[in-house]
Amino acid sequence: MKRLDGNNRVAAILAGIVVTMGALAWAAVPFYSWFCQVTGYGGTPGVASTNSSDILDETVTVRFDANTAPGMPWEFRPVQNEMTLRIGETGMAFYEAYNPTDKPVAGTASYNVAPDLAGYYFTKIQCFCFTEQVLKPHERVEMPVVFYVDPDLVKDSDAGRIRNITLSYTFYQTELPQTQASLSPAQTPDYN
Repeated sequence: MKRLDGNNRVAAILAGIVVTMGALAWAAVPFYSWFCQVTGYGGTPGVASTNSSDILDETVTVRFDANTAPGMPWEFRPVQNEMTLRIGETGMAFYEAYNPTDKPVAGTASYNVAPDLAGYYFTKIQCFCFTEQVLKPHERVEMPVVFYVDPDLVKDSDAGRIRNITLSYTFYQTELPQTQASLSPAQTPDYN
């Protein structure tokens, strides 16, 4: 009988380890996203609700890049290829997305900044990447991103000489929101 109690205890410990590992794996993605946004790790830009209060006389050139993931039917491109701003100055750039299909398609954009060190100082105020986008059949939209490069960049001994930054987005197809996905073809609005 003691042998059975020992086996039960080992099974309970193993089950506890499996549950703990599952919980940690589930929490890893949101924690990693939060960590990247706070630290700029991996070129992840910061997010702010207001413009920078300081604008320097030094400039930075921001290049814009657009990609779609495999399976995403949209055409996606930056409206402008690059923009030169004073460090701390607020800029607004536009990306264009087009849905060439005959059905609504939803998408979410992931983003990063290169070089990675610049991610900590690249700050977005407003961005289409903050929410899911749904394009109607044959719909073409221009989507803004409002940003600035934090003036603290010039004080950083490693990143202080960076004057060329690339902002890159990749759109991934996502499931349509429940209200649109549940419509039958006969109920789908005529978007033309």
